[in-house]
Amino acid sequence: METLLLNPSDVVANARMAEVIPALSDAFAAYERGDAQMPAKSYIDLPRYDGDFRSMPAYLDAGEWEAAGIKWVNVHTDNPDEYDLPTVMGTMIYSDPRNAFPLSVMDGTSLTRIRTGAAAAVATDHLAVADARSLGIVGAGVQSYTQLEGIAEIRPIEEVVVSDIDEAAVARFIERYEDDFDVRAGSIAEAAACDVLSTVTPVEEPIVPRSALGEHTHVNAMGADAAGKHEHEDETLLDAKLVIDDFSQTTHSGEINVPWSAGVLSEDDIYGELGEIVVGDRPGREPGDGITLFDSTGLAIQDVATAHVVYEHARENDNGYPFELVDTRIR
Repeated sequence: METLLLNPSDVVANARMAEVIPALSDAFAAYERGDAQMPAKSYIDLPRYDGDFRSMPAYLDAGEWEAAGIKWVNVHTDNPDEYDLPTVMGTMIYSDPRNAFPLSVMDGTSLTRIRTGAAAAVATDHLAVADARSLGIVGAGVQSYTQLEGIAEIRPIEEVVVSDIDEAAVARFIERYEDDFDVRAGSIAEAAACDVLSTVTPVEEPIVPRSALGEHTHVNAMGADAAGKHEHEDETLLDAKLVIDDFSQTTHSGEINVPWSAGVLSEDDIYGELGEIVVGDRPGREPGDGITLFDSTGLAIQDVATAHVVYEHARENDNGYPFELVDTRIR
């Protein structure tokens, strides 16, 4: 038996967003039903390098398919300047639950971008107005691209407003999508007024004012993935129909972690988890709803579900590099 090595281009080629989105929906449903195992994300803090490692294992049984894996990912903020490396890098090991054989070792960085966009799409599908046509994006880094690509799969997005202090990043984003959308640069307030808003920044002080949000804006708060990060004003979190991906992760390192730790936000302020909405235990957007907000920290079940889609298509397309990782002669 051979393990399939999949590089970034292999992952991107085989992670079809139209299939990753329902796979993630299946993963949220499996987790809610109790058909998934996902130990808490563990951190190794390395303050001397201004970075950390994170391990994210999961198993899920989605009914028609099951999968298991673990992602080893880092955040080292000095990497671009000091080492000419990305701030975030990840490696995914995708395994056969029946016998633990490592079916694939694949690029986890591209995988993370794609599954993050797909998670926003699942939330948007349940929480945004049905005819949402405008999308605001705050933060024009690598995550912004899959936010648009994922959300445009499930809503008829026509207008896109992107905001970032890095004008070059905004220009690159506009150049990438100007043939497909009415895309332009704008202020944070202009982005926040759209039907859907995705924020993908690493800030630790809120930058999106409550007053800027549209009356029925759905917000995907995607940037906070560690303690201390905080993109939105507390007033927004208190006013919104607040949906989270996982209670333990969001209270520790999600958008709500700062006001939660300060006692500003309590369990009574949380509407529910996305999985509850996916399986129908709670309604998503209802006629009287105003602002809705999805607090996403990124779950290991999302990585495993995306890896499942990637691996199956890579095999079909004869992509990747098979190699012998396991000595099957040893019993």
